Amino acid sequence: MKYPAILPFGEILPRLGAFDAIIDVRSPSEFAEDHLPGAINLPVLNDEERVRVGTLYKQTSAFEAKKLGAALIAANIARHIEEHFLGHAHDWTPLVYCWRGGNRSGAMVHILARIGWPVTQLDGGYKQYRRHVNAELAELPAKFDFINVLCGPTGSGKSRLLQVLDRQGAQVIDLEHLAAHRGSVLGGLPEADQPSQKAFESSLWQQLRHFDPAQPVFVESESKKVGRLRVPDALMEKMRAADCTAVQLDTRHRVQLLIDDYSHFVADPEQLNLQLGHLTQLHGREKIAHWQTLALAGRMAELVEELLLQHYDPAYQQSIKRNFSRYEQAAPLVLNDISEQAFELAATALCAIVGNRL
Repeated sequence: MKYPAILPFGEILPRLGAFDAIIDVRSPSEFAEDHLPGAINLPVLNDEERVRVGTLYKQTSAFEAKKLGAALIAANIARHIEEHFLGHAHDWTPLVYCWRGGNRSGAMVHILARIGWPVTQLDGGYKQYRRHVNAELAELPAKFDFINVLCGPTGSGKSRLLQVLDRQGAQVIDLEHLAAHRGSVLGGLPEADQPSQKAFESSLWQQLRHFDPAQPVFVESESKKVGRLRVPDALMEKMRAADCTAVQLDTRHRVQLLIDDYSHFVADPEQLNLQLGHLTQLHGREKIAHWQTLALAGRMAELVEELLLQHYDPAYQQSIKRNFSRYEQAAPLVLNDISEQAFELAATALCAIVGNRL
């Protein structure tokens, strides 16, 4: 094969994992928004340089912009070769892409090929990859023969059960994990910001494409949005028509589970109270002030139980019946407590139940 090889994503996908490196030469901000799975960022123009070239293009001429761009790109590629590539053998096989597979990646692959490496350039760049992801997310969910939706009110252990199912080797879509959000007004994670919508979709696609369509897939009952991120329509439609399992846990254990999972609010009641303020329109100032007083007094178990019984449970009952058509026929799955053993037993029992339905 002649190098650089310029191939469309459809030809690259079957051997995407075989490349020694996937190199995204776009700017750091473009890379941060989303990128191909496993890619590293070695920009040929950083964000500031890209603005400089673009401004020159608009205000002066394409010729002047290309001269400046060429100088900057050449210097950056030289630095990347010195810092990242000199140790690679002759058979090192990188895949390189930029936004549209044009000047930026073209400059990189030209030099790498002239050196002698069997380099591949993604024809159409990241833009072509995004088209593929969008198309797949619209089609993949329909290919799954069986999806089981874990239903249950807030604190019933659905997310923990998904994690155990995953450890046991089941096919699991953990939307809250992918979205870095627990899906409620208190659901933001203190240790992580949510990814971009595009990055969320890339992670979801990467997971779905490796699933066996003939095997069951487990997912939690989510709304259309997890935090600020939107679940793709095709997956949402498949979930809402799927068989359901009703995860059941008594209120005392639900309270403890939530206190464990939301320990950052226990440690910072002021931050918790800021979030509770968002519920004022639903519950009125007097009720919110009462809950905020409980938080500041450290009466977290009392606060959590009131939030469950007066806010989360009524909202859940209205939403679940409206959005999941098979919820009324959901098979019950009772958790006796929140120990690791209880979740292991429940996951094993659920896999057996679902397996018998296939």
